[in-house]
Amino acid sequence: MTLGMQALLAFAPIALSGILLVGLAWPARRAMPLVYVVTVAIALTAWGVSVNRVLAATLEGLIITVQVLWIIFGALLLLNTLKHSGGIASIRSGFARISPDRRVQVILIAWLFGSFIEGASGFGTPAAVAGPLMVAVGFPALAAVMFGMMIQSTPVSFGAVGTPLIVGVQGGLQRESMTTVLQAQGQTWADFFNIIVSQVAIGHAICGTLMPVLLVMFMTRFFGRNRSWTEGLAILPFALFAALSFTVPYALAGVFLGPEFPSLLGALFGLGLVAFAARAGFLLPKKSWDFADPKEWPEHWVGSIEMKLDEIGSKTISPIVAWLPYVLLALVLVLSRTLAPFKQALQSVSLGAKNILGEAGISGSFQPLYLPGGVLVAVCLVTIWLHRMRLASFGRAVKESGSTLLGAGFVLIFTVPMVRIMIQSGVNANELVSMPIAMARWVAASVGEVYPLFAPTVGALGAFLAGSNTVSNLMLSQYQYSVAQALAVSGATMVAAQSVGAAAGNMIAIHNVVAASATVGLMGREGLTLRRTVIPTIYYVTLAGVLTMVAMYVLKLTDPLLGVALP
Repeated sequence: MTLGMQALLAFAPIALSGILLVGLAWPARRAMPLVYVVTVAIALTAWGVSVNRVLAATLEGLIITVQVLWIIFGALLLLNTLKHSGGIASIRSGFARISPDRRVQVILIAWLFGSFIEGASGFGTPAAVAGPLMVAVGFPALAAVMFGMMIQSTPVSFGAVGTPLIVGVQGGLQRESMTTVLQAQGQTWADFFNIIVSQVAIGHAICGTLMPVLLVMFMTRFFGRNRSWTEGLAILPFALFAALSFTVPYALAGVFLGPEFPSLLGALFGLGLVAFAARAGFLLPKKSWDFADPKEWPEHWVGSIEMKLDEIGSKTISPIVAWLPYVLLALVLVLSRTLAPFKQALQSVSLGAKNILGEAGISGSFQPLYLPGGVLVAVCLVTIWLHRMRLASFGRAVKESGSTLLGAGFVLIFTVPMVRIMIQSGVNANELVSMPIAMARWVAASVGEVYPLFAPTVGALGAFLAGSNTVSNLMLSQYQYSVAQALAVSGATMVAAQSVGAAAGNMIAIHNVVAASATVGLMGREGLTLRRTVIPTIYYVTLAGVLTMVAMYVLKLTDPLLGVALP
């Protein structure tokens, strides 16, 4: 089978999901079971993957699905707990006091608060946390999902305290052989890795500076009374200020401090500075902007989760106490990722299996305490005491969260296993590389020296499939490095482009959209979100590709391994 035919067949499940979800507007609960069946058929026939391996990859996907659902449940439970405690009502009024302008609110909640949560926890948590919060303060559910997905770009490479780079890139490269060559030159692995980290931070800082502008423009165009792009541009100076308040410290942290804290420090600094500036009216237009009355919203904007804040009762909670659960969430997430004894204690509780059904390399585990879902649930339990809740109110929060979870679960039990089958298809009777690698090789063979322009797109494709920057890096980092060596350009720069593109791919990762939609009760309308988030994704990977070409062929960036054959 030719490489072109391999690439065409490997791309078929992706094309089918796009046609069904975006073109035909099928709900994911109808589309993804069919896509799963098609993927299985291609794996068994064209690739020659054994039935046993397909089943093992499916089980691996189901274990991952449990992880995702646990996170969704935790995010839903926190939202509903705060709803019934009166905390959401206080938070909503607090944002209104900072500024009633929805353009300011989307920057504060999605761009800055969402980036902070991404830096602390990853795993798609920002959309699951920031999305419901936006609904709670008065955003349409469809808008909340879209904005929650859009910010899953710039902060993602340094999400979960740097996991996509520390685990994804380092685990995806031939580290041992590279280290041997580096040591012969008087260099260390850290020297090479720091080049990648710095270039990822700088690339994201450049691409990400326009993301708040796109956020407000998309909001006024798709969810405003006048469907106007220019109403978003009216706040351009403030949006750029908010962007730079995050991206400048973010880039500096990446260059000088390493991969753990760019997103955390950038968002923390930016949130404080931008909130202060907004209160002072700095760079804000005189005319505020708001959505139309909710009674005028189209039905497809509205989710099934309602925030009837006026029915909570006369109980009021101070803004500081209302925000304490989120502060506690961020604190515990950071400590759980940075404090070794605490991290090890949480990771000690683990369920799962290695070499599932005897298939080497197919493993899965579920760590209920270490995953963000466990931290979210723990924070909810503490909130009962913090907000002096009645157990009956908390019980209603649990019931509402569980019922919303059911729809997402059905979709994800097909989506994630489909992805794992594609990733695990490299072991087969026909001696073919895995489906994602086949697609990437065809692109490289087709475009030659201009391949760096498409390197971020390949990374985004990996994330689209896996719903994870980390997994995309694990799958494709060595491939990207090998292409760079063949083209006699910097492997470090190519791997950095891979990581930046993989972060952007999270904006269109299907099971991330499903998970985010579930948290606001918007199941079945995933195609509406994908049609719009594909636009910023194209912007991001295109600009990242141009930057990669400039870095390689104009600036001629290099690294210690350029032109050196690995043992």
